Amino acid sequence: MDFTFTEEQQAAVEAAKAVFGPVAPDSVPSPALTPGAVADDFDRALWSKLNDADLLSLLLAPERGGAGLDAIALCLVLRESAKALARVPLLEHTATAVAVQTYGSDELKEQILPRAARGELVLTAASAGRTGHDPAQLAVSARRDTDTWILDGTQTGVPWAHNADHIAVPAHTPQGRTVIAVLPHPHEGLSLAEQISTTGERLGELHLDSVRLDPHQIIETDEAWDRLHQLLTTGTCALALGLGERVLRMTGDYTSKREQFGYPVATFQAVAVQAADRYIDLRAMEATLWQAAWRISTQADGALPTAGDIAVAKIWASEGVRRVVQTAQHLHGGFGADTDYPLHRYHAWAKQLELSLGPAAAHEETLGDLLAAHPLG
Repeated sequence: MDFTFTEEQQAAVEAAKAVFGPVAPDSVPSPALTPGAVADDFDRALWSKLNDADLLSLLLAPERGGAGLDAIALCLVLRESAKALARVPLLEHTATAVAVQTYGSDELKEQILPRAARGELVLTAASAGRTGHDPAQLAVSARRDTDTWILDGTQTGVPWAHNADHIAVPAHTPQGRTVIAVLPHPHEGLSLAEQISTTGERLGELHLDSVRLDPHQIIETDEAWDRLHQLLTTGTCALALGLGERVLRMTGDYTSKREQFGYPVATFQAVAVQAADRYIDLRAMEATLWQAAWRISTQADGALPTAGDIAVAKIWASEGVRRVVQTAQHLHGGFGADTDYPLHRYHAWAKQLELSLGPAAAHEETLGDLLAAHPLG
């Protein structure tokens, strides 16, 4: 078995490092000091650089102007973006574009993909549902009315919704099927209320009141939402890994310079043991992430469905990123809460990622159900 990344995947990492390397994580006001959103828009200058590096079309087919790479390549790039706290909708944009490419109508593909590949259209997806706990597809209803579809419902916590040109919204039909509505924004019957995330970014509470869409704007393939949601979730695990790695590096740098009793605190056994535990967390997060990304990329058979590998990745990412930032705060002492130092921003982003992934106990329950349904022989 070969566990190394391909040359194309490694080239994507190098391009991502070149783009994200110069990004300052404190380039916007601190969420701890800002009563509202830290900014009205995402980082458009960085978005342009991602386009110049061909990273916005990473997973699109060559005939669509993309590189034709896979979920592993996307996760490698997202890992680098999280280290810089990059304020761009790269995950949501890419995942939605892939869903359109794979399952959308020819008309929808021609309408969206060429401009999305160049970053001229910004895409996002609603995946939190009405409350953040219920399945997202149950928050919105979709029914066919002769030659149009009518959508009603509410989706909460939609990332980058105020600045996106199209929003992918899962919905359930009266027959119990799940479809994806690719909503142009703005659109009649669609309204957005502002919500502020833990990171200080603007989220959107999406309200749909008898929104009418043409049939070509609806993706009806049964598996489309599951695949889109799997990519969004695995990409979030990649963000958690990248953030955790940067935070542990910051902690190592700080404790190697901070002295007590004439010695760097990094040489103290209690400090070293805590850092070593967090390193183990990160390696577990990494191993389970690549397993999930590989299953998504290859659709390979396994003892459990792909959802099982994703559940394991979510367990480690949700718990691991929390433990890493908590240990970092502890080992930094009061310096970790200093708003002139970037660690508090990483803590806020880590908490947002943890909330987005959901509690590990819920994923353990999902994993238990899968194990019960697919006994390991």
